[in-house]
Amino acid sequence: MTENRKIYFASDFHLGVPTIKASRQREASIIRWLDFVKQDAKELYLVGDLFDFWFEHKYTVPKGHVRFLGKLAEIVDSGIPIHVFTGNHDMWMFDYLKEEIGVYIHRTNVERVWDDKKFLIGHGDGLGPGDHGYKFLKRLFANKFCQWLFARLHPNFSFGLAHLSSKKSRLHTASEDEKYLGDDQEWLAIYSKEILEKEHFDYFIFGHRHLPIDLQLNDKSRYLNLGEWINYRSYAVFDNGELSLKYWEKD
Repeated sequence: MTENRKIYFASDFHLGVPTIKASRQREASIIRWLDFVKQDAKELYLVGDLFDFWFEHKYTVPKGHVRFLGKLAEIVDSGIPIHVFTGNHDMWMFDYLKEEIGVYIHRTNVERVWDDKKFLIGHGDGLGPGDHGYKFLKRLFANKFCQWLFARLHPNFSFGLAHLSSKKSRLHTASEDEKYLGDDQEWLAIYSKEILEKEHFDYFIFGHRHLPIDLQLNDKSRYLNLGEWINYRSYAVFDNGELSLKYWEKD
C-alpha cells in the first residue's frame, strides 16, 4: 500500500463550457487525474470554479457532471478528505455537495500547516487592489435576499441567463488571462505581499487567475496560482516539505 502523504491542489475546471463535448472530454481527463491522486493523497483541495455555473434550488441542482461528482464521492468514501472552495462561478454552492458527497465547503481563505510550512489557500476572487466593480457584484451575489430572488426564477431562464453572462465575460477577459502582468502588477501577488507585512506564510495558493504562476515573494515565501484546466490542466502537490506546480497529460 502506498502511504497517503501528499496534499493535492487544483482549481478552475469550469465544467460545462465551452461545449458539452469539450466539457465531457475535460471531465474525463479530470477523472483520470483524480484516480491518480487517490493513490497517495492525504487531502485534496479543489480551489473554486469547478463548474462554470452552479446554483442549488431547494430540490434541484444543475444537470451533468455526474462522473465527476461520483468520483469525488468515491474518494471521500475511501477516507480521503476533499475540500471544495466556492469560486466566482459557483459561489451559489450551498449544502448539496456537503450532504450528498461529504466534502468540506469553504467560502473564504483557509490556513493550514503541514511539515512546519504555513499555507494560505483561497480561490482569490475579489482580493488585492482594484476590480471594484466585481467586488460590488460579489457582495450583491452573496446577499441572501438576492439569492432568494434568483431562486424564484425558472431554471430554464435563470440558468440560461447565467451561462450567457459567463460566455460574454470569458470572451472579454480570455486574452488578458494569458498575459503575465509582472511581479509588481499581479494583484494576488500584491495581496500576498500585503499579508506578509502582518503575518508570515510559506505558501500562498490561489486559483481564479487562469494562469499558472510560481513566484518567489521573498527568501521564505512563495505565491502559486493553480491556473486552469481548459488550456493548462495544471495542479500543485505538496510532498515531503516541497510544493511543486505540475501539468497533467500535457505530453
